[in-house]
Amino acid sequence: MAIKVIITGATGMVGEGVLLHCLNNPEVEKILIVNRRHYDLQHPKLSELLVPDFIEVSKVSDRLAGYDGCFFCAGVTSLGKKEPEYTHLTYDITLTFAGAVAKANPNLVFTYVSGSHTDSTEKGSTMWARVKGRTENALFRLPYKKAYAFRPGVMKPVEGQKSLNKYFKYFAWLYPVIDLFAPKAVLTLHQVGQAMINCVTKGYNKPILEIADIRAAAGK
Repeated sequence: MAIKVIITGATGMVGEGVLLHCLNNPEVEKILIVNRRHYDLQHPKLSELLVPDFIEVSKVSDRLAGYDGCFFCAGVTSLGKKEPEYTHLTYDITLTFAGAVAKANPNLVFTYVSGSHTDSTEKGSTMWARVKGRTENALFRLPYKKAYAFRPGVMKPVEGQKSLNKYFKYFAWLYPVIDLFAPKAVLTLHQVGQAMINCVTKGYNKPILEIADIRAAAGK
């Protein structure tokens, strides 16, 4: 049975890659993208909900009902941010959104794009890793059917992407080299998207997916 999914972060590199993969995948029949700003794309599967401030997402919670999965790909860099600001943008906003989705869809599978080297103990010396770890741990306590934390590393974009990390173009030439000599260190966004779909349709045997797990969950 084809699934219905919510995707956040479609205006960013990871979210756009996951979205484009889902649009071309027959296992996904309906997609709702929830964005702070408009994403200019039309497709029969696709609808958009604009929420300028995710903290206020409960005001439109009725629009979030009826979905099988949520692929939370929104996120911000920690560069130049103090811990309180980064905590608000990463922990507070994610948990507020996730809570609204959980309330609207108790049988939903939630996948959260975290990061490689995230600190599950919440006690390490690296600020962003502590905050991401705290966010993961809190998500696992929400009343979903299942929640997964994806910890990708270097990712290759999907063909046709418009939203690319500003640094990627300088390092894109390195991707095939890394893939050849250290394939366990890299992923494609096709793999990330397929792994998310498979977590909804098939499940995975642990809640935290490192790079090798994402490859395995994608079946590649």
